[in-house]
Amino acid sequence: MPPRLSAVERIRAEIDQLFASEQDLGQVLEQVACLSVRLVMQAALEAEVTEFLGRERYVRGERERAGYRNGHAELHVKTTAGPVVLERPKLRGTTEPFASRLLGKGVSRTNALEALVLSGFVRGLSVRDVEAALAEALGPEAALSKSTVSRVCEAIKTEFDAWKTRDLTGIELEYLFCDGSHFRMHPGARAEPVLCAWGITTQGAPVLVGLAPGSDEGYDPWAGFLGELVGRGLRPPLLVITDGAAGLVGAVELVFPTSRRQRCLVHRARNLLARVPKHAQPEVKAAFWAIFDDIDAEPGEAAVAQARQRAHAFADRYDKRYPAAVACLLETLPELTCFLRFPREHWARIRHTNLIERTFGETRRRVKVIGRLPGERSCLSLVWAVLDRASRGWRGVVMTPAGVRLLQELRRQLHHPSRLQEVVDQAVTPAA
Repeated sequence: MPPRLSAVERIRAEIDQLFASEQDLGQVLEQVACLSVRLVMQAALEAEVTEFLGRERYVRGERERAGYRNGHAELHVKTTAGPVVLERPKLRGTTEPFASRLLGKGVSRTNALEALVLSGFVRGLSVRDVEAALAEALGPEAALSKSTVSRVCEAIKTEFDAWKTRDLTGIELEYLFCDGSHFRMHPGARAEPVLCAWGITTQGAPVLVGLAPGSDEGYDPWAGFLGELVGRGLRPPLLVITDGAAGLVGAVELVFPTSRRQRCLVHRARNLLARVPKHAQPEVKAAFWAIFDDIDAEPGEAAVAQARQRAHAFADRYDKRYPAAVACLLETLPELTCFLRFPREHWARIRHTNLIERTFGETRRRVKVIGRLPGERSCLSLVWAVLDRASRGWRGVVMTPAGVRLLQELRRQLHHPSRLQEVVDQAVTPAA
């Protein structure tokens, strides 16, 4: 008979259920933040008991200390986010009483949980930082031992390190989304980008693919990041969705020369509206989105032609009043209409990078009060923790028989050996 789930495992299951629910992502992340408080504190309590007894749960054999686990007792701890219920371990048969250093005197009247989470997840996941924060919140006598803090922190580090070096040969993508978000992570430096790649697989499922720091969002950081993913086995997707940053565009064209590229419509709409007076922006914005919404032609050239016709009507309407905005639209029109060549049921998901942007925004909001994160690893750990949990609640796309056939045909056109050779020939042939 398998052992029962521990309190920590049950909390993790609650977090997974939240991300699998139909609730709004913002509401889910708020609830997950509260559960994360419980998770970290509960993990610390369990680690203390393991250290005290000298063995893990359900481990038999030679014992370092007399005694055994005998269930839990509920403990209500007040926090600024509201009351949190912990399961305080109970022990029997010990020759000396077990006293938790974490749950010191007066802990229910402090913000100790927030201090622990901020120190552990945001301030670097270091033993020294966690010890310092606990000593500040609970008093020096209540701080955890180094071995207990190390055990809790090391488990998180190990999980992240395994994820960022995992083999990617088993991931086959239809769509790859690339974007970055800026965080302050180095002393004396301005905010620097965290580069992120996530995708939708051939089964229609979302997957967080990669995360890495970058000195900027130029060509070299993006090319190195994407090249490293390919080096770990990632195969070229059919479509890469990006903003218009020249460095990212150049890196995508180098690393994935046979993939099509869609320029994010949301980013381009912002670029266009920046060239329009504020009083006219609502009208022009509606006209911009009318170009791409409700296309009724068949996916492929017919749908692209319909959008192109609408774009030229937009140009005729606004060219005299807002020529810069019209030029902003027309100069990148092929990149803006690329999504129309793919299955209709996927259009709403693959024409922008909004999903990752919303999640990045949630991450920035959580660290805003901190100012600068104390290091690169701290920043990546926090961003990964948010994105990893959030990605479990992301929706994929529906794969219909007709959509699968269209994707297969596009794959033959884009990734066929003759097409690959054509791309290589173009790359090595000097321009006339």
